[in-house]
Amino acid sequence: MWSQRSETVIANSLPALGDGSDITLSAERQLGDRIVRELYRDPDYLEDPILDEYLQSIWQPLVKGAQARGEMTPELLERFAWKIFIGRDRSINAFALPGGYLGVHLGLISVVNTQDELASVMAHELSHVTQRHIARSIGDQARMSPLLIGAMILGMLAASKSTQGAQAVIVGGQAMAAQSQLNFSRDMEREADRIGYGVMSEAGFDTQGFVTMFGKLQQAAGLNDRGSFPYLRSHPLSSERIADMQARQQLQTPRPANEAKDIVQAIMSARARVLAQPGVGALRAWANEATDTNMETQALNKRIGILYGAALSLMQLRDFSAARALLPRLRLALGGHAEALRIVQLLEMEMSFKENDMRGALRALSSTTQLPSSQWQRPELIFVAQASARLQTASPSIETSQLLAKSVSALQAWVLQSPQDAQAWQILASALAAQGRNLASLRAEGEAQLARMDFGAAVDRFKAAQDASRKNPPQMGDHIEAAIVDSRLRFAHGILREQLLERQVR
Repeated sequence: MWSQRSETVIANSLPALGDGSDITLSAERQLGDRIVRELYRDPDYLEDPILDEYLQSIWQPLVKGAQARGEMTPELLERFAWKIFIGRDRSINAFALPGGYLGVHLGLISVVNTQDELASVMAHELSHVTQRHIARSIGDQARMSPLLIGAMILGMLAASKSTQGAQAVIVGGQAMAAQSQLNFSRDMEREADRIGYGVMSEAGFDTQGFVTMFGKLQQAAGLNDRGSFPYLRSHPLSSERIADMQARQQLQTPRPANEAKDIVQAIMSARARVLAQPGVGALRAWANEATDTNMETQALNKRIGILYGAALSLMQLRDFSAARALLPRLRLALGGHAEALRIVQLLEMEMSFKENDMRGALRALSSTTQLPSSQWQRPELIFVAQASARLQTASPSIETSQLLAKSVSALQAWVLQSPQDAQAWQILASALAAQGRNLASLRAEGEAQLARMDFGAAVDRFKAAQDASRKNPPQMGDHIEAAIVDSRLRFAHGILREQLLERQVR
């Protein structure tokens, strides 16, 4: 999923892990931070508010389920990141990283049929982290340097995109011999299955999703997977694991299908396929599926997925009139499915955004903008702030100014609760700039870079904010903002000094 540039850069900045026999929570989190810092810079890293929200709707209940079962201690909850991110890659893969990070490929989202199947993979990966399997695997490599450990982890991620690329990263007899040892053991896989199953059930998901997902993986393994399922390479499927999961499921009472959830998953699968950048030919083929007369014989969720994928494909092809022509069909097919109708409304907004029609984008979200900003959900908040900022810059008006102020207030409340949301900080920076609040905008840019762990860039933005506060006439509240900037600059400088000392020690 990730480019090979990351592996060479990270070799100069990995934390020391001692002899590897006893990896502390802090050391594991530090290693994960350094790896993820490079992944944030990779062009395959994707920030998509709609898919982000969907994954969070699965991830957060799983985290709470692990807490309720006692799998996640208060210390583990506090010390690890517990953050999920998306890779723009068509291969079917997900992976856990040191320190509580979880990566999900678009390819995985695109092939699952139900939310429960996706939850089963995420619960399994979450359990690898809560049971410290990564630390235990690293701890087994007592003779391996932390540089090699980091390169091995990043090399295995590169393998999901290109086996040849991974071989370019994982060089030397010692590294090749160690690669298989860094994969989770069979006992760890069984433990992650068992605990993940319980966490998934505790979180309210249908554990049948575990069985059907295993069925997909088993079918892929039986067809001699040639690379599209890298998940099989890092998590080899055994008949013992399959039998164990099937036996557990026989003890469960079957749950009725959830049509609303299946429809939303069908939409998200279609979105993931399109955003994976498949090429013009594939986009046209998916757009043409909406004209197939046999489509009407499909199950409702399949039809919805086809229509949504076709509309999004046509939007990517910039055939906006054809894309918009599918929206009434989508709404008619959805009937009273409120959450899916909301996603179609967001798609209509995206079309206007793509056409650079900010007024049209805001009209599409008029039902949101009329609500108190405290009731806005994150995708709407992101899109309304972007549209109102652009409109205020291009064609200011009292109405737009009021909506922009409402968006800024909502974003400030959001980042106060979610300070690691880099995208929200970046959108806030643009909105503040549209209001003419240069100092606050520069500070928000610095916070965005801190959230992405690019501490050098954060120092640059905070210094620019300091310069702005000295040169420009102060506005209301600027003295408070300037004091915050000074504090955050000292914080970012401190981290850079620590990194420099680590390199000198090594």
